[in-house]
Amino acid sequence: MKRREFFKQASVATIGAAAATTLAAPAIAQGNITWRMVTTWPKNFPGLGVGAQNLADRITRASGGRLTVQLYAAGEMVPGLQALDAVIDGSAEMSHGTPYYWQNKSQGLSFFTGVPYGMTSRELTAWVRYLGGQELWDKIYDQFGLQGFLSGDTGTQAGGWFRNELTGVADIQGLRFRTPGLGGQVWAKLGASVTNLAAGEIFAALQSGTLDAAEFVGPYNDLALGFYQIAKNYYFPSFVEPGLATEIVVDKAKFQALPEDLQEIVKMCAQASYDDVASDMYANDPRALNALVTEHGVNVRQFPEEILEAGAKASMELIAEIRDGGDALTKEVAESFVTAFNLLRQRTEGTDMPFLAAREKYIKYE
Repeated sequence: MKRREFFKQASVATIGAAAATTLAAPAIAQGNITWRMVTTWPKNFPGLGVGAQNLADRITRASGGRLTVQLYAAGEMVPGLQALDAVIDGSAEMSHGTPYYWQNKSQGLSFFTGVPYGMTSRELTAWVRYLGGQELWDKIYDQFGLQGFLSGDTGTQAGGWFRNELTGVADIQGLRFRTPGLGGQVWAKLGASVTNLAAGEIFAALQSGTLDAAEFVGPYNDLALGFYQIAKNYYFPSFVEPGLATEIVVDKAKFQALPEDLQEIVKMCAQASYDDVASDMYANDPRALNALVTEHGVNVRQFPEEILEAGAKASMELIAEIRDGGDALTKEVAESFVTAFNLLRQRTEGTDMPFLAAREKYIKYE
């Protein structure tokens, strides 16, 4: 989808839905409940926005309409980066976004999105589901009366769009770069001037020259956002977002007030959505990348070794700083993450990586 067509459709959807925001409270009729889900994504945004809509529809269908989820894309009820606050203040019952957008509330939340040089998507779910991650996530959100669940994953992301080719760390100095979370802090350590913007705001900032570079997700999303029109150097892979996860966050009191079967439907639909979004991204990223290269003249590049090494050093420094910081709960999260990471990488690096190396070397299909 071309960027102009994508945002034209999004604008029409926004206008059409604006009147619906006058809904004052969740609708309850004959035992049925309607929840409002606000998202950080544009309407019908490939992968993530569509994934949020699919999740809302899946909960509605699985519950037989007993719990109907109405989706409000970024800007329809609140700006994208205010989605979590809308749940906290009661304007909505559920949000769909990604935890590192809220690191101003607790830096520990970033560990449930993506850690620089950290866990892959499969490693992250193993930690969250089986190695104590969910319980620590619950502790953080308990402070705000919330409950979070994984709801999607992009896999390893692209490293970003740059106007100029990068030859080393010197090229990063003063670079105005859109990149969020702990990854943004790593780029700042390398010398970049880092900011975070919602998806729909990035193109204009690149076009105006406010930004020199930007990363969002990967080819599937980035093609729709049109970054190739401004910057032609597309770097792979991201070393700061190896397995980025999205989340749904619900008002905990309202969630616990649901019948047990509806609570289970919400949790199981979120888990199904995690795998569904990951598969959608895997299927469409290579096709989108091919279009970017063959139709739009994008230059696909890899980061110089000097940047990769400096990024790794900065990543380890950052995690050490967080572990030694003053917040006890964030320290607990960081230590749990590191313990799980050291365990899980044994399988990834001892089993998956040797297989992939052999496959790359020996398997060629015509």
